[in-house]
Amino acid sequence: MGLVWSARARMIFSTYWFLFFAALTVVVFWLLPRPGWRLGWLAVACVAFHVHFAGPAGVTPIVVLMIITFLAARSRRPWACVGAMVMCVAALCFYKYALFLVGAAVTPWSPALGAVLAKDIRGWMPGAPPLAVSFFVFEFVHYLFEVRRGGEPIRSPLKFLLFAIFFPSLVAGPIKRYTQFLPSLDAAVHSPSRAENWAEGLRRIGLGFFKKVALADNLTLYIGANQQQFGADSLFGRWFVLATIALRILLDFSGYSDIAIGCARLLGIRLPENFNWPYAARNLQDFWQRWHISLSSWIRDYVYIPLGGSRHGLLRRGLNVLVAFALCGLWHGPAWHFILWGVYHGAGLAVSGNYERAPGLGPVVGKMIRAEPVVGWVLTQMFVWVGWLLFFYPTMDAIRMAGQLFGL
Repeated sequence: MGLVWSARARMIFSTYWFLFFAALTVVVFWLLPRPGWRLGWLAVACVAFHVHFAGPAGVTPIVVLMIITFLAARSRRPWACVGAMVMCVAALCFYKYALFLVGAAVTPWSPALGAVLAKDIRGWMPGAPPLAVSFFVFEFVHYLFEVRRGGEPIRSPLKFLLFAIFFPSLVAGPIKRYTQFLPSLDAAVHSPSRAENWAEGLRRIGLGFFKKVALADNLTLYIGANQQQFGADSLFGRWFVLATIALRILLDFSGYSDIAIGCARLLGIRLPENFNWPYAARNLQDFWQRWHISLSSWIRDYVYIPLGGSRHGLLRRGLNVLVAFALCGLWHGPAWHFILWGVYHGAGLAVSGNYERAPGLGPVVGKMIRAEPVVGWVLTQMFVWVGWLLFFYPTMDAIRMAGQLFGL
């Protein structure tokens, strides 16, 4: 039994190369006297960053997707935008999920065919998926979707390049919206450095590294030393390990978001916030308005609402939220436990949004939670924290550990 971390890209922020690169990029950016020079320097820096960490095999598919996305949006033709979205999603499915899909859908029925397909897929793809392909595809789909329904496309190839591979947000988000990013980029290249940008940027970077290095990494060591004895531990000890798992993912992920937001702010560019005290949420809807905000709002706007949202009755609404969160889970990685984690949250959202309609206890429970908000907070945190077992561990291990939390 082992804890599953997906930190390949996020470790980039901890390298000496990145620290030197980021410092050099920021200093030169503000020393250059003209907006055009700043824009060009930032583009060169972002290209260098992507090539260094992704390598030629990782850069090539992203360049192809960038060209397709840029040209399709510039055409402003709905069919071109839809076609480009399909190609972006197909690329994501191939590079990140093809082997998983073959193993799940083909191998159980025909092991020989599954082996042949898996061999062919490995021959076509690089050793690892292109760096940050999930973030690229989500941002490109957002951009194409908005242009298709009337938004103004990005006309400058240089600005589109910066939207696509802006280095602070490239490896771990937040997921950008082009209508927010471009005005901030324009303001940064035309305005001199301001003290508040430097102060806030350095504060966020320092906070992010403190969360990651001083707190999250030490919690990881504690979890690694205690998870093997989870079942033999006392009931309090099991819940304490669960609490450290919940705290660890918050500190780790929000720490990286802080570093990304801080680096962008040193350049005068504002990235969207990604976390807002999620463990203060008093219901599950509130939690998802506070946790990984750029992802949850993307899922809402480009999956849940296009599926019909809450416009077609209770049953359809429940199905829509299950599908949306199953995709949210799959976005985190090609494994069944991620899908089940998403379905778990989708089912929780469906229930928490409608339980008061249930005859009998529904209105009573709703009245009690409104009268005592701490009850809602406790139930929400228990649900979220237990769900992290599904996120981090193989499914059967997670189910067994969840039972052990309740003495089963």
